[in-house]
Amino acid sequence: MQTKKISTLDSKVNSLKESSSNKSSAISKEFQNFLTDIEHLITEATSMTSDDINQAKTKLNERIDSIKHSFDGVGDNISSTARKGAAETNKYVHEQPWVAIGAGAAIGLLVGFLASRRS
Repeated sequence: MQTKKISTLDSKVNSLKESSSNKSSAISKEFQNFLTDIEHLITEATSMTSDDINQAKTKLNERIDSIKHSFDGVGDNISSTARKGAAETNKYVHEQPWVAIGAGAAIGLLVGFLASRRS
């Protein structure tokens, strides 16, 4: 029963990691497209007319808005992921308090041992 709860918690954590990774990948692609547009604008700037410059300005503003919306989504996703992780951890600790106490004590001993060896 306890192993099932741990594996369920692990699968939820992995799912949240994949979701964050997909968002990061989308932002990275969007940012690369933005940089490509800027490079293109720089190379073409000397031969552009005022209409071309206005079109480029409009296109860059659209890209900037798109990137802003992508970052908004990532921030929401990160806060949602953190809330879900905290809720699952809280639930697990309340259901298995002695396991959580034992894990905390073991981690504390390990950190203390490692810290004393560095000195």
